[in-house]
Amino acid sequence: MRSLERSWVVIIFLLISIGGALTVGDPLFFNLAYLFGAILLFSFLWAWLNLHWVRVTRRTRANHVQVGGFIEERLLIKNTGPLPKLWIELKDESTLPLHRASRVVSNLTAKGRQSWHVRTPCYLRGRFCLGPVTLFSSDPFGLFPLKKELPENFATHVVVYPMAVDLPAFRPPVGEQIGGEALRRRTHYVTTNVSGVRDYVFGDSFNRIHWPSSARNNRLMVKEFELDPIADIWIFLDMERRVQAGPSYYQLPLPKLPEVHWEKLPEFQLAPSTEEYGVAIAASLGKHFLNQNRNVGLTTYSDIQHREVAQSDRGERQLTRIYEMLAVTQANGTIPLAEVLAAETMRLSRNTTVIIVTPATDLDWVAAARNLNSRGVRVTAVLIDPGSFGMPYNSLDIEIELTASHIPHYVVHQGDRLEVALANARSTGRR
Repeated sequence: MRSLERSWVVIIFLLISIGGALTVGDPLFFNLAYLFGAILLFSFLWAWLNLHWVRVTRRTRANHVQVGGFIEERLLIKNTGPLPKLWIELKDESTLPLHRASRVVSNLTAKGRQSWHVRTPCYLRGRFCLGPVTLFSSDPFGLFPLKKELPENFATHVVVYPMAVDLPAFRPPVGEQIGGEALRRRTHYVTTNVSGVRDYVFGDSFNRIHWPSSARNNRLMVKEFELDPIADIWIFLDMERRVQAGPSYYQLPLPKLPEVHWEKLPEFQLAPSTEEYGVAIAASLGKHFLNQNRNVGLTTYSDIQHREVAQSDRGERQLTRIYEMLAVTQANGTIPLAEVLAAETMRLSRNTTVIIVTPATDLDWVAAARNLNSRGVRVTAVLIDPGSFGMPYNSLDIEIELTASHIPHYVVHQGDRLEVALANARSTGRR
């Protein structure tokens, strides 16, 4: 606003000078009119040239990172014109929290360039956009502040995965298919069930080569595999808003970064929210079983019309799919966990392992889990104690009910280390 006021002051003086020159005819007014006109023209051209013949490049090291890690990128601004730039402000409109990529570049010489490295700590999971970018500049007198928005394709999307820890001591009862026979279905994964051999084709890994058959046939032969008899594992994450304790996703507090970059950054800690604990537990469980080469699926109801499902699969690609799904899910659901379990019952086969992650304190979902148990589905519960997050409730009643229903369960309190809390199951009530 001050710059606009200054430009209008010069314009008013120009008009007064022109009026004085036309009415009085004194050479002084003509000289003043020429001076103010030249200042306006010179200032506008200077500001306009500052924002043209400028190229900005953004290079991001990786488009995904886990909570607690860093998004690293390098920004480069280059003057492609024959004239120097006095100063240019690059303002980044990123949605990534705590992202500080904006910079004022001064004395950019003709054909010169300047670059800087940006390292942003990630304390919040989600999908974010780096950009768009807007350039600002002006003339030496500050009469014409101009801006230039870079194209939308300059923006880059990044995904911050939820926290996932190793669970070396987590050993719930898991199911296997009756009879232990291999499923007669070919798979590109390496399993313990070899179904035969075939000719080697480009892209087959060398650890699949069957050397005795290759020697007999005088050409490379590789093994083919079938799915093993281990039953699928399904993780049910309760995202009903009513049962959550602590701040919601958009209310999560963020640490304050130091003013200078070389000071120590605050350490990442799980937010005091049952929603964030549930997401971290589900991600850790998925990582744990997929590292064991198990088939893992994930189901959650994040809102009234949105059922999110990652169909059971195995491998690194399935882990990425689960991470991306959990990165953006939010506890906006309205369907109680008991109804979710009842709706998903028909999709679960006998001896499937179901792990329920919930802060729900009502006993209806325990009855639904007990019904799954009676159908031959192996059920394990991970109860996030809402009382430790500020909700006035004692989880002892639901623990008694789970024990009486012969459902092994784990209890996680606020501040617990997940690898410790998920190390020992509570009593199942069996003798």
